[in-house]
Amino acid sequence: MLHRGHKSTDDGELIVPMAWLYAEYIADELLRTGDLMPPTSFEFRAGRDALALTVFLSDTDGELPGIRVVSQLETWLSLTAYDQPWQDWVRERMTKLGAEVAESGEPAPDLELARAAWRWLEETELLAPDLNAVPGGAAAVGEDEGPKVWTKAWQLGLPLGHLAIHLF
Repeated sequence: MLHRGHKSTDDGELIVPMAWLYAEYIADELLRTGDLMPPTSFEFRAGRDALALTVFLSDTDGELPGIRVVSQLETWLSLTAYDQPWQDWVRERMTKLGAEVAESGEPAPDLELARAAWRWLEETELLAPDLNAVPGGAAAVGEDEGPKVWTKAWQLGLPLGHLAIHLF
């Protein structure tokens, strides 16, 4: 039985989505090193998925399994920075990769897992402190106090991922 995201070739060979799994591993390690939230939380998942998408989609040369993480940190920092249109960049890269896969006709389990992560990040909303509504920002009230607002998972995960890269 094949797991979701895995496909087999015509000769029955299993294609393992190594590029996505590696991107997810890097993202997981960055977040765990930063120790920003419990690994079982939805916030952690949002940060991991946002970082994994950044890592996976920034690999334009198909060299992800061989890259050195430290050499890519500045690239990932610039892509996840607050003033960058990260979500537009993700959509553009996904569209481009989708077109390349359609043209090649090859199975793309990595892209399918990336699409699933992006769908979750776009469709899921998490309850988070509303920093715009609190005079003085988060420092004025405790974590469990103050107004909260439903926020798309990527909007919460992206800054967490960015901070995790800084802390690495």
